[in-house]
Amino acid sequence: MDVYLVPLGAERHELYCEVPDTFEEEEAVDTAQEPQEIATPGFLGRMKNRVTGFFKLWRDRFKEMLAEAERDRRESQHAKPAAGWAGQVKARTMRWVAESIAEQRLLWHLRRQVEACLHHPDDMTESKAAEDLRSSLARDYEKHRRWLIIDALSFAVSGVFMLVPGPNLIAYFFAFRLVGHYFSLRGARQGLDCITWRFVTSPPLTELRRAIALEPDARVLRVHDVASRLRLEHLVSFFERAAIPAR
Repeated sequence: MDVYLVPLGAERHELYCEVPDTFEEEEAVDTAQEPQEIATPGFLGRMKNRVTGFFKLWRDRFKEMLAEAERDRRESQHAKPAAGWAGQVKARTMRWVAESIAEQRLLWHLRRQVEACLHHPDDMTESKAAEDLRSSLARDYEKHRRWLIIDALSFAVSGVFMLVPGPNLIAYFFAFRLVGHYFSLRGARQGLDCITWRFVTSPPLTELRRAIALEPDARVLRVHDVASRLRLEHLVSFFERAAIPAR
């Protein structure tokens, strides 16, 4: 897996990667690698089975929502505006899901890697790149652990809305966040403790640091050139969003 340490300022960097849109193949591998259940008799066994079944149910629903959000994202350029209140709500929900996918995709994919390559600007040492990598993953781990606890409590509280007729959208919202933060937590921990990292210098990434100070038109051209050389389709939009402050 290739990960890029993208410069967003003189001393600021962020991890970035581009991976396939679909999760079906890797989720099948992940499921196949899960340890076999060991039967536990009595009350504890029944509780364990319920918890395991509950999580698998929401994980499957989570993957279905991911697939639908990815289809909507790919087809959004040709799609007609959503009609009606329900259609608009669904369209906004799918946009939010797509943004969540983009934000956490790197960590979700890290959770099943054993080796990865970090490409970093050639104006920084390998030790500094390794330090920035671990600092970023450690921050992600703490952030997603905190939100995992918050969303787990919120999901439990949302059960009171089961008394309201119709789908429990609040529960679905927190369930999606709960599974997403769990995957991200696993990915951050995998990156910190289990992945063997290889470090490679990348002169094009160094050019991104210099591009920040350019005028907008010149900057866009420079970033497009770097993205083309690195073969990163969405780097331009990521860089403009993350490195250039809104005005």
